[in-house]
Order: sequence, then C-alpha cells, then structure tokens
Amino acid sequence: MLSTLSIRNFVLIERLDIDFSDGLCVLTGETGAGKSILLDALSLVIGARADASQVRKGDDKRASITATFELPDDHIILDLLRTHEIDPPIDGDPLILRRTLRADGGSRAYINDQPISVSVLKNVGESLIEIEGQFASHGLLDPANHRGALDSFGAHKELVVETRQSWDVLKAAKAALAKAREEIDRILTEADYLRHVHAELEELDPQDGEEASLIESRSLMINAEKIGEIINQSLNILSGNKGFQQSLSKSTRALERVNEKAAGILKPSLDALERIEDEIAIATDHLNDALRATDRDPTQLEQVDERLFGLRALARKHGTDIDSLASLRNDFAIKLERIDAADQDISRLEAELTEAQSRYDTQASELHDARVSAATALDVAINEELPHLRLETASFSTGIEELEQNGWSSHGIDRVVFEVTTNPGQPAGPISKIASGGELARLLLALKVALSKSNRVTTLVFDEVDAGVGGATAASVADRLSRLSEGVQVLVVTHSPQVAARGKRHFHVIKTITDTAEGEVTTTAVTQLSPEEQREEIARMLAGTQITEEARAAADSLIAEIDKS
Repeated sequence: MLSTLSIRNFVLIERLDIDFSDGLCVLTGETGAGKSILLDALSLVIGARADASQVRKGDDKRASITATFELPDDHIILDLLRTHEIDPPIDGDPLILRRTLRADGGSRAYINDQPISVSVLKNVGESLIEIEGQFASHGLLDPANHRGALDSFGAHKELVVETRQSWDVLKAAKAALAKAREEIDRILTEADYLRHVHAELEELDPQDGEEASLIESRSLMINAEKIGEIINQSLNILSGNKGFQQSLSKSTRALERVNEKAAGILKPSLDALERIEDEIAIATDHLNDALRATDRDPTQLEQVDERLFGLRALARKHGTDIDSLASLRNDFAIKLERIDAADQDISRLEAELTEAQSRYDTQASELHDARVSAATALDVAINEELPHLRLETASFSTGIEELEQNGWSSHGIDRVVFEVTTNPGQPAGPISKIASGGELARLLLALKVALSKSNRVTTLVFDEVDAGVGGATAASVADRLSRLSEGVQVLVVTHSPQVAARGKRHFHVIKTITDTAEGEVTTTAVTQLSPEEQREEIARMLAGTQITEEARAAADSLIAEIDKS
C-alpha cells in the first residue's frame, strides 16, 4: 500500500508529508482548496507528464514528490523491478518512488534512489496505483488495460501464460523458416561458384600450418650449398685425419696407460673425456644427417615454389591467408551440403511451423472461449451494481472482437473493450467517451467492485466518485468504497458526508492566503483529522458554511450508523 506521500514546492504546496493507512482514506475540503493538486502530485510520481508550471511559483528550488510503498515479499511488482534491473527491497524495506521537477521543465525519476527513465517509472508506478475518475488517463479508462482486467477477473492466468508461450514458439518457428529460406535462396544463387571454388580448393588440398613448413623447406633448399660447405668444414674439424676427435682419442689412450701408476687421480678426467668422445660422436652423426638433408633434387625447389605461390595466389583470390584456406574449404563444403539437404531442411521447418501454428490456434481459441464466458459473468456483475449507483438507465457490456490474423499476438486473438450506454436505445461505446463526469466515476467504481478480487494494484484512487449524488445513492457509493477497501487500499477525494464518515483516516485539505512583503502567497496544506475534527468536518459537509447543532447531531448519527454496520 501507499504508506507516505511527501511533496515539496509543488504548485501551491510548500512542504507536505502525509501518512496513509490501509483501508479507506478520505480527503475532503472546500472546492478549490487544492485536492486536485494532491492527485496531480500522485500522478507525477507514478510517471505522468511533467509541466514546469507545477514548480511552486516564486520558488527557485526544484519540486519533488516521494511516494513510499509497503509491499509483501511475494508481490508481483518485485518481478517487474527485476525485469528493469532495479534492486527490489528486501527484509521488509519500503519501495520508494521519487520524481523531481526543475523550473525549466526538466525532471528526473528514481526508484529506491536508483536513477531510471520516466517510462520505467510509469510502468512501475501504474502497477502500484490506479487513479480512477473523470480526468484519469490510465487504469480502466485505457482500453489497453481491458483485456488484462478481464483475464484477471476470469482467472485466466494459466491460459494467458500458455498462449504467450505458444506464441513465442510460433514466432521463433516463423523466424527460423524465413531465415532458412533466405539463406538457401542466397546459397542457390551461388551454387555454381561454390562448386567451382570448392573443387579448386580440393584439388590444391591446403593443410593447416603448411605455409610455415613450405617457407622452411624453401629456405633450406636455397641455402643448401652454403650450409653443406659449413657442415663439411665442421665434420673435418671434428673427425678428419687431424681432427679433434682423433687428437682426443690419442690423448685418452696416453692417459689410460699411466692411470694405474697415478693412484686413480686421472679417473675423473678419463670419465669426462669419455663423455666428450660420446657427445662428439653424436654431434658428428647429427651433422651427417643434416648434410644428407641438404642433398636434394634441384627440382624439389621448383615444386616447393610452385606449391607456395599457388597457395598464396588462392589466398589472395579469397581475401584470406594461406592458413585459413583449409577452413574456407570446409565452409564451402558445409554450404554445398546445405544445398543438397535444402528440401529436407525446409520440409522439417515447415512441419515445425505447422505444429507451432496449430498449438497457438488451440491455446488462443481456448483463451477466447474463456474470455467470452468471463465477459458474460462480468457484465452481469457490473450491471447489478449500476442501479445502486444512480445509473439505472446505463448498461455495461464487454466487447470481444476476434482480430484478423495479422493482429494476433502473444495476448491471443482478441481485442477487448469495455463499453457502456447511459441511455436506452443509444449505441454502446467506450466508457471514456460515452460516460461523463460523475457517471464515469461511478461506473469505474462499479467496475472496480466487480473486479475487486482481481485487483493488480496496491492502491486505488477515486476522484469525486460521488459527484452529483446524495441520499441513498451517496450511501451506496460509500458502502461500495468501504467494501472495496477491504481488499485494497482506497484513497477517495469526496464531497459526500456518507463517504467521509466511512474513512479509516480522514484528511482535510485547506488553502490559506498569507500577506508577505512580496505580496499575497497562497498555500495548500493537509491535516489528518482526529475523531472530533472528523465529526466537525462531516457536519460542515452536511450543513455548508454555517455548522449547526443539528448538523453535528446528523454527523453523530451518520457515524454511529456506520459503527453499527
């Protein structure tokens, strides 16, 4: 529910803090006192369009409105917050909506001090508060909300979810088939080219890492003669007639002959020389292997050059590098396989689309039938309420139109519009266009009473729902507002003493004019009335300007009658 509303520098309000309660909260005051300013502030904090003129005149500060809500831990609004990447309140913390407005018309929006766009604020705010009245622009006056209201009344949640899911599957199936057809059409136009380049790549048969290998081989072949000369020189030094290996062997034999007479002191040296001889032998073998590797057929260089230059030419042709040619060949092969399997793929996707369409048709038809049934029950419930609200000649009906296929969506195949006729013989039309003034407010009350078990918001606001009625009708309006407030918080701006007497909390709106050095300053304020003050206010509403003892007695009687009920 809405627990507090704080307003600063807004129109005629300089500073105001209101603590609301659950149940029915009433706001009363003289005409022109500023009750509509409170509704404007409430509308602004839930995303209504801002106007620079709403900043308090003569005040260079910014206006700000803050609304605090207390929500249960499982409230559906928490999922909406997560959808917009807003951290939801935890451990019983409140949800705080805030809107600021500068004198130049600029505004900013916040949820729990997290900056957000006004559109997000509107989305969240209108899921918390619904303002109903002749000047409201959302809630049940917006036909876009009628389908959801009917589904809530009919408890169609499961059907709605299944229809949405089947629509998502259908949409995905259509997209997959369209993409496949587009891709195959494009590939088919390139079929001859694909076969040609694939055959070309197959013939050359490029391998991963081949370029580096060819470059190494080519370098070796080009420098083979010089490399061979150096290897031969090295072999001659190591193992030639007067090479190091021969000298080392001669020195080792000499040391071995005197080793027995040297008391073993030469043993480490001999072991080291032996290891050296082994390593020289290994090095000589490796050099001989390397020498043989340089001894190649001169035509091999031509073959390597031809291969390397052929690969480079093909890579340039396809705008890539040699190492990517093998992958490119595989890509072309996959496309050719796709062409060969095109008919099979399209047939499979068409079958999936047919199945998805059939499932959606079934789900949407079931939802349509459920809506038709719920609409009948809703019409009966609302039309039973109308006579009690001085709308005896009015008739409510729920229009359900099956849309053309191009209008189908995740919401199903229906357009739902709440319609009314206020005079017999007149055609029905949208409630926002046919009903007017107090009729509209009372009609919205009847709707909300009928839909009370499926309210999706935490707070309902009614603006002068009792306008133009009195006596038994006003009492009936008050009774329905009281019943409605048992399931949802209700705020009502009223001129009816019958409604005011039922308020769990009663707020009085007053306007004062103060003389200052700069001239007269008009200020709107709101006070919460005590039981005695509430009695006086109800007496004023009954009697007018001059409160009489008779009016006070009538107020006492009205309050006592309500206490008994």
